[in-house]
Amino acid sequence: MQLDKKKTLVTGSTAGIGFAIARTLAREGASVVITGRTQQRVDNATESIRKEIRDAKISGIAVDLATPEGISKCIEAVPTVDVLVNNVGVYEPKPFEQITDDDWHTIIEVNFMSGVRLSRHYMSRMKAANWGRIIFISSESAINIPVEMIHYGVTKTMQVALARGLAETTLGTALTVNSILAGPTRSEGVEKFLIDMARTKNVTPEEIEKEFFHTARPGSLLQRFATTDEVAALVAFIASPLSSAINGAALRAEGGVVRSIF
Repeated sequence: MQLDKKKTLVTGSTAGIGFAIARTLAREGASVVITGRTQQRVDNATESIRKEIRDAKISGIAVDLATPEGISKCIEAVPTVDVLVNNVGVYEPKPFEQITDDDWHTIIEVNFMSGVRLSRHYMSRMKAANWGRIIFISSESAINIPVEMIHYGVTKTMQVALARGLAETTLGTALTVNSILAGPTRSEGVEKFLIDMARTKNVTPEEIEKEFFHTARPGSLLQRFATTDEVAALVAFIASPLSSAINGAALRAEGGVVRSIF
């Protein structure tokens, strides 16, 4: 992937898709900085990658990227990067009528403003270097707004719009800005959900997964949860010099849940 020696920052990367992205980039030879909310989670993640990839160039920062202070701490520790992956995010199923102003504020600060603030800092430096990659990990929920968590879907749409807008400012440079529309993915949280639901209903996790795609995501062509590594593979390509002609795009890794050709 020609990522050797490229310095990358992957936010929210102690577990799930973020961890898979960090591990994949490290395997490709990139120098990777991961972030998490606690030092313990950061240490566990970096150690796990080092055990798997002997020569991994991996480090981490314990930081809350939902606050301007946390962003400043991150930037102070990592002043410049070649690749920024805005992955940190939260979600919470909740009826619209029960989503408070504080709920909206929190999810926008984490899912959207973290990427705004980090991109604002690193983008100018990428432009000065005439090379860089900014990638937003969005979701198919940006298009198929989930009725059970509308506020989450709105922030995912905001990410796609931001990525496209930032891409417009890269005219004539070797800097690209793209977003990834991830679909239902088998993260640690989803794995726990499947196991817990299976125990409650006295069936197997495989049966719960089959039921999920029959009722909640019937439009999926994959008819299973994607693995985190499958999403990470696309991100690694977009992060690489090989993707130089791809800019301002919303790229799909959602298993065909979005029922459109454009």
